[in-house]
Amino acid sequence: METSEKDNKYFRAKDKVEAIKKFYTSLLSYIFFIGLLAGINYWTDEWRYPWFLWAAFGWGIGLVFQAIKTFSLSPFFGRDWEERKIKEYMHKDEKQQRWK
Repeated sequence: METSEKDNKYFRAKDKVEAIKKFYTSLLSYIFFIGLLAGINYWTDEWRYPWFLWAAFGWGIGLVFQAIKTFSLSPFFGRDWEERKIKEYMHKDEKQQRWK
């Protein structure tokens, strides 16, 4: 049983590292491509209309949500919240079963 728990911890840690790696890869892609679009924007109209900001804003929103998911930044619905709620409902169900 101890080996299986160690395996579970290993796989959870591995998944977390993969998610962090994916986030940083996305962040580097964002920086590179938005920089490229900004350069094209400057080259074509010298930022009279900074259209690259639309792409930066849209992609940035997605990146923020990915960061929230990757680093568990959600204060309301994080992993701990899920586990607490599961235990709470299991405890309530156990109490109800005792009195039936």
